[in-house]
Amino acid sequence: MSCNDEQRYSPAERSELLALARQSIEHGLRHGVALRPALERCSAALREPRASFVTLTLHEQLRGCIGSLEARQPLALDVSVNAFNAAFHDPRFAPLRSDELPLLAIAISVLSPPQAMHFSSERDLLAQLRPGVDGLILSEGRRRGTFLPSVWESLPDATEFLRHLKLKAGLAPDHWSTTLQVERYTAEYIS
Repeated sequence: MSCNDEQRYSPAERSELLALARQSIEHGLRHGVALRPALERCSAALREPRASFVTLTLHEQLRGCIGSLEARQPLALDVSVNAFNAAFHDPRFAPLRSDELPLLAIAISVLSPPQAMHFSSERDLLAQLRPGVDGLILSEGRRRGTFLPSVWESLPDATEFLRHLKLKAGLAPDHWSTTLQVERYTAEYIS
């Protein structure tokens, strides 16, 4: 996981977020919509606007991953909505079936606010990357892609990480321009 070991959320809050994600998926199986958490019962930290991703795995294989890059709603609500969407609306997968739920592993990434990176060349950008720590948002015109910091586990080389992120954004792996924008963020992992 990330080299960033700082934990913003208490063990109780972390457990609450994981339970909320699972409850939202269960609610989705029964009712077809995400669970609306009772925010008044959540801690102040879980009511703060934060961006999150929810990653679902089944037998250690990706089963869904959906998230938000900008903090637009309370974290508890963001996690609930993203868990539901990861289970039922990730276009790479069929909707989750009820028989998959007991074996489903859930991981939550709570993102820090993104910060613009300043670089003069691709080499300069690569030299600034912190493998295992940085998540990246790459933008070029209307094309945009992100990799969570956990992607470094499967793409530990900075050059390959960037090439694959360009592909995800719909660009050629060797694409470079002076209008390319990159932002970085960190994530607190909860699993």
